[in-house]
Amino acid sequence: MSYLAGDYDLAILGAGHAGIEAARAGARLGRKVLLLAMQLDSVGNLPCNPAIGGTSKGHLVREIDALGGEMARAADACCIQYRMLNRGKGPAVHSLRAQADRQEYQRYMKRLLEKTPGLSLKQAEAVEITPEAGGFLVKTHLDSVYRARTVVLACGTYLRGRVIVGSSIRDGGPDGLMPAAGLTDSLRALGLPLMRFKTGTPPRINALTVDFSKMEIQPGEPDTPPFSFETAERLPDRAVCYMTHTTPDTHEIIRQNIHLAPMYSGVIEGVGPRYCPSIEDKVVRFADKERHHLFIEPMGLFTNELYVQGLSSSFPEEIQTLILHSIPGLERAEMTRPAYAIEYDCLDPLCLDASLMVKALPGLFGAGQINGSSGYEEAAAQGLLAGINAARFVAGQPPVTLTRDSSYIGVLVDDLVTKGTREPYRMMTSRSEYRLLLRQDNADERLTPLGYAVGLVSEVRFRATQEKYAAVAAEITRLEHTVVPPGAAAAAFLESRGSAPIITGARISDLVRRPELGYDCLADFDPDRPPLSPAIREQVEIRLRYEGYLKRQESAIARFQKMETTLLPEELDYTALQGLRIEARLALAKVRPASLGQASRIPGVNPADVTALMVALEKRSPGAQAK
Repeated sequence: MSYLAGDYDLAILGAGHAGIEAARAGARLGRKVLLLAMQLDSVGNLPCNPAIGGTSKGHLVREIDALGGEMARAADACCIQYRMLNRGKGPAVHSLRAQADRQEYQRYMKRLLEKTPGLSLKQAEAVEITPEAGGFLVKTHLDSVYRARTVVLACGTYLRGRVIVGSSIRDGGPDGLMPAAGLTDSLRALGLPLMRFKTGTPPRINALTVDFSKMEIQPGEPDTPPFSFETAERLPDRAVCYMTHTTPDTHEIIRQNIHLAPMYSGVIEGVGPRYCPSIEDKVVRFADKERHHLFIEPMGLFTNELYVQGLSSSFPEEIQTLILHSIPGLERAEMTRPAYAIEYDCLDPLCLDASLMVKALPGLFGAGQINGSSGYEEAAAQGLLAGINAARFVAGQPPVTLTRDSSYIGVLVDDLVTKGTREPYRMMTSRSEYRLLLRQDNADERLTPLGYAVGLVSEVRFRATQEKYAAVAAEITRLEHTVVPPGAAAAAFLESRGSAPIITGARISDLVRRPELGYDCLADFDPDRPPLSPAIREQVEIRLRYEGYLKRQESAIARFQKMETTLLPEELDYTALQGLRIEARLALAKVRPASLGQASRIPGVNPADVTALMVALEKRSPGAQAK
């Protein structure tokens, strides 16, 4: 017998990285929020690797922070080693990555949720969603029913989860947790399009059985900045990682036993991530490579368990042991948890609009891996956006949408809801057309004003961000009007740096633009330089050195925005438009793009189809009708 257990503005189903951000955003915006977790001890779990950030993912964490989200602050509180990836390349692809203490991260997030006003955190499995006037009814496995005006699906990899290790196939979620068995049928009954995806985890091993002398040590980098713009101090490194590699023996073991791999025996049905393949897939797909790098990463400060990152697999346990023992330093390694593959159900994200709401069911949102994405950071970013928009939906406010020219989050969401995905989607810097402008270092400038307008960023923080970038602009102006005094000392210094000689009266700004120099190294020739923070000095140097490239991208964005602001009527009948190919008509009718720009990015729509849309819009305009 079901009973009504409570009324809420938002019901968030799942307390992983997407659910955490959605619940916190909704509660902080004044809504009454219910957050259901399959297991309260798994809140904020890090099952795939104990790290936050990485290439392009570090951008997402910084953007979440700039909007007022939680992941960056949690990472700064719980991470034990920091590195900046891609330092040898330009600032557009610099990406912060940090090793997290996995258990402390979970504890931090659970405590944060428990003490959030307006947020009720409960352990329960949602098994049914029923639309009703003014919202939804959410039924749990215990027959409790909650009424909610909006629902955010943040189910991760739990929906009909199936864990596979060799011939062992069991219903389950990550790390041996229970799957969400009932909700899939309810979503299907609501008419939602579903897909079946697969992901995997690497094995865990006992550090006491590892010979680290055969590996390359990877210490942290002490000059790495924190994730959050609000974290004032540089954080200490408290752990080290190591790197090793597979061997010809490893590859031979895999090739001889490939028939036992569920990926190749037909056991696994779901589509796996192309950019994070299992070790058996690497050996088959890249047969010419003699070895693959593996990274040995600690799970935390108070455990001896290590991840063998890069060794994701679904081989039987005995084959995994043989593989481990063929790797330098792991010859005697004791496997504490075998690697496994996990299959799960998710939505086809083409059913969502740019606010992450299901087009056919207003008030129902999706966030994270249920939208076909992969990764903690991608999930948290979507959770934050979905939580904001669910709260605004309840208040009768227009949704917040992020565009490709504003953020990596905008690229992520636009790719999902416009192009869809046929494999777990992973964010990469190459997916952004405007990555020189969308750097991780200026995420606060780009998104903090929006976070403030929404209500998740305080006025103090907003004003501080304004003052920071006013200081950047003032310093650039000063450098443009400051001349380096000619003399032997300056000439000798430039010669030592391999730089061309100073032309008498050269501006310091022109010297900063030289790639062999930089803002900091010219301090001796600029006695009036004000004391500025490292973050401000970094912005000054980037803006001067990449000035020409930045202006070109700004011009490209202006053209992009013209397309994005050319709106397409919701009622437009694409099947009746002249000049559209059949493939384009079908694709446009399925996605129903909001703008001409979005239409141009839909697979199956070519430039000629876009031109046909422009002609159709001109014919519909009042001026055209008058003629």
